[in-house]
Amino acid sequence: MNREKLVVIGGGAAGFFCAINAARIHPELQVVLLEKTGKLLSKVKVSGGGRCNVTHACFSISEMVKKYPRGEQFLKKAFHHFFTTDTIEWFKERGVPLKTEVDGRMFPITNNSQTIIDCLLHEAAKYNVQVNMNVQVNGFYKENNMWLLQLANASILEANYICIATGGSPKASQQEWITRPGHKAEEPVPSLFTFNMPGNIITALMGLSVENVLIKIVGEKLQQNGPLLITHWGMSGPAVLKLSAYAARILAEKNYDFSIIINWLPLYNEFSLKEKFQLLRFDLAAQKLINRNPFLLPARLWEYLLLKSDIKDEIRWADLPAKEQNKLIKNLCAQEFAVKGKTTFKEEFVTAGGILLDEIDVNTMQSKIHSCLFFAGEVINADGVTGGFNFQNAWTTAWIAAKAISSKP
Repeated sequence: MNREKLVVIGGGAAGFFCAINAARIHPELQVVLLEKTGKLLSKVKVSGGGRCNVTHACFSISEMVKKYPRGEQFLKKAFHHFFTTDTIEWFKERGVPLKTEVDGRMFPITNNSQTIIDCLLHEAAKYNVQVNMNVQVNGFYKENNMWLLQLANASILEANYICIATGGSPKASQQEWITRPGHKAEEPVPSLFTFNMPGNIITALMGLSVENVLIKIVGEKLQQNGPLLITHWGMSGPAVLKLSAYAARILAEKNYDFSIIINWLPLYNEFSLKEKFQLLRFDLAAQKLINRNPFLLPARLWEYLLLKSDIKDEIRWADLPAKEQNKLIKNLCAQEFAVKGKTTFKEEFVTAGGILLDEIDVNTMQSKIHSCLFFAGEVINADGVTGGFNFQNAWTTAWIAAKAISSKP
């Protein structure tokens, strides 16, 4: 009797999780995983600075889905099948307990992504998943109720089921072989990137971080708050990365040439800060502004803001001229910066785009166009901000696909 075969395309987090769980739940199923490069789980390796940000310690589905600029409603349903608690338990059962950091990110207690890689490879070997590297799929079609995969070496591979878990693609042309049989995909654009500010003097403050700022895109309603990091090319940090994710399509349309407004003191606006300044001028009257920073901003940033506001080192709070005071208030609450270009955030490349969600059954991850064709991970049009959310999308969708495939009659 011929065993049924599942071919998983993509050797990343979603691909491995689907292959492992399908093989575990349905031991009679022959599971083959294909990876087009010579590396397995490469994104897992570099994620979280080499520690692997497995998921996020958020246990409310309605709160969790707010972290996905695209796919929120789809994942709201998917997370009812497999959520963060299930991810934590899955790894714990396999000897990989996770720990939670102050910001909610969860890592293996070893602080080493290799722990996650070893766990997934061990499970693949345990359940006889056949892992083939350097195998590229150029297309697939159905014949006599079987899937036939056309490989780059001109050979044909047969399968009863296919799960596509190839991750995000920077170019639509790289997904053409996936959409050819009839699916549509949202054009991919970069997400999670940092802002380039060539020639701006603020880059002299590189390495400086600010605990909480509010950033807006000029001319748009989008804004985000959180920590900000000044780099030698511009700005990074969670606030910038979150904003880049939510504004991914808008910023692509602007060709990454736009302006942002930063409020270095999110608890104030220009009006309330002006009132605060009246009190400060009285309370700190004899002190020089350069020596007395009442907002606890980093010293180098405070000095930079005074310089930008034309305030000389010898000026005391009581003697601050109205013109310079107004400039300082403006720079503290609404400083504008021109952004020209972007930089990918480390190696954690994420794309906005992928297979349209209304063409996928959220309860099985099966295509609504072709039976026995499944999708998992970032290849679908769902992506999250930084912090473990994209991995949770991978674990969830892969687990749903694996369970559905394993329970096929």
